[in-house]
Amino acid sequence: MHHSCMDLDALILHLLEASPITDQGDLLVRLAAQGHELTQSTLSRRLKRLGVQKVQGHYRRVEASAQLLPEVTITEVPPNLLVLRTAPGFAQALGLSLDAEPVPGLMGTLAGDDTVFVAVLPERLAEVKAHLTRVSAAR
Repeated sequence: MHHSCMDLDALILHLLEASPITDQGDLLVRLAAQGHELTQSTLSRRLKRLGVQKVQGHYRRVEASAQLLPEVTITEVPPNLLVLRTAPGFAQALGLSLDAEPVPGLMGTLAGDDTVFVAVLPERLAEVKAHLTRVSAAR
């Protein structure tokens, strides 16, 4: 059965509103019953894009304006690495936002739970750090 992305997004949001879902595996089973076969990693990425987070044990959509952005500390690790530390659970969103608006010299990010490693061209390390410091202070 073929469905567009919008149909799948709407279905995911509908399922999350219709009943409490505490596990991505449960959501995958419910989606499969509706004709949508997804891998767990694909579902996880889609949930992030939709702004869905686990809140008090249940998955639900969280409005961006309702989110308080935590403090970010930036440590320079020469010759070409910046380490960004943030609150638990925010590193992947931070990494995605950095990748979405690339800065000259920023080559890529790798995010865990509360830490983002930012690979930078060595000659641009100070410049990228200054930019990220300004951006994180402006939030």
